[in-house]
Amino acid sequence: MTLQRQPYDDAFLADCARIHEQWHERAKARDSEGLLALYAEDAVLETPLVQAIFDRSESGVLRGHREIRPFFEEGARRRPNALVRWHRTGKWLTDGERLLVWEYPRQAPDGDQVDLVEVMEIADGLIRHHRIYWGWFGTALVTRSAAEKAAR
Repeated sequence: MTLQRQPYDDAFLADCARIHEQWHERAKARDSEGLLALYAEDAVLETPLVQAIFDRSESGVLRGHREIRPFFEEGARRRPNALVRWHRTGKWLTDGERLLVWEYPRQAPDGDQVDLVEVMEIADGLIRHHRIYWGWFGTALVTRSAAEKAAR
């Protein structure tokens, strides 16, 4: 059996390139509404940072613009942050059908930063599902922060 690679859809690749660039620029600029515009109205965002930011959150899952907006707004209020340097290589990956993936590596030119992998499901030019996976460095920071919160 031979696997055959299907040609990538040019429109999907253009959507991935646009989202990759705009997400990064809007996040750096603390443009919460601009970020939100990249997401479908019923999009899902998953990150352990939800529970770190919102004390009463029972999970790291946000559903829809109504829940995602306050997360982006609070994240913007908490920056600048010494460990958010916004360094990335500019490279991204896709399966050519639904996924867009890129990394913010721990090692940045000016020191360590929170290490993340962004995984997004894209449909109709919008982010439908966004999962943020944390590396060991970022996970240790979130764990330490949670322990300090619990001790208060």
